[in-house]
Amino acid sequence: VWRGALLLADYILFQRDLFQGRTVLELGAGTGLASIIAATVARTVYCTDVGADLLAMCQRNIALNGHLTAAGGGVVKVKELDWLKDDLCTDPEVPFSWSPEDISDLYSHTTILLAAEVFYDDDLTDALFRTLSRLVHKLENACTAILSVEKRLNFTLRHLDVTCEAYDHFRTWLQRLERLSDGRLRFAVEPVEASFPQLLVYERIQQLELWKIFVEPVA
Repeated sequence: VWRGALLLADYILFQRDLFQGRTVLELGAGTGLASIIAATVARTVYCTDVGADLLAMCQRNIALNGHLTAAGGGVVKVKELDWLKDDLCTDPEVPFSWSPEDISDLYSHTTILLAAEVFYDDDLTDALFRTLSRLVHKLENACTAILSVEKRLNFTLRHLDVTCEAYDHFRTWLQRLERLSDGRLRFAVEPVEASFPQLLVYERIQQLELWKIFVEPVA
């Protein structure tokens, strides 16, 4: 589990009221940690990633931690969501595909989207933000995306210096969303101060950041 997922999980635990009774979509869930934590208070959590083996692992982790979500009555649904495809997989023969009822629920009720530590590769970041934009344009309600990122320093031959190219690319996308004007949605971006209590075991380094994107219809 990467530190960014633990930071996001800490934030969910701190802001439980924000998630109370909500429908949540996690993009690139990995082990499913943030989805499991969110489901302790949320109504429904769609835990998504790509690859049958990875999604099966998520399913096992959710089952192993069912005692955490049972008290609040939250449901975690593991689904495939490929950022390189425009549509959700609805083929019932494919493991972790979407039923019409789940798709209807997703678009009708989702108000929070999560993504942790998926911004380490420019192509992946591009795919994530395009998927995010495509999804929020289909949601019936205003929503908030909460993104966790680690600012990684790397020496590059191109610059012959230590740079944060993946992080810079992530920040460029945030700026692009704020400038976006398609007449339908407005995107407002703000950093989240990481001063909330640390309940999980990890090193909360300065390079860990949380960002919120508020998405609202244009009046």
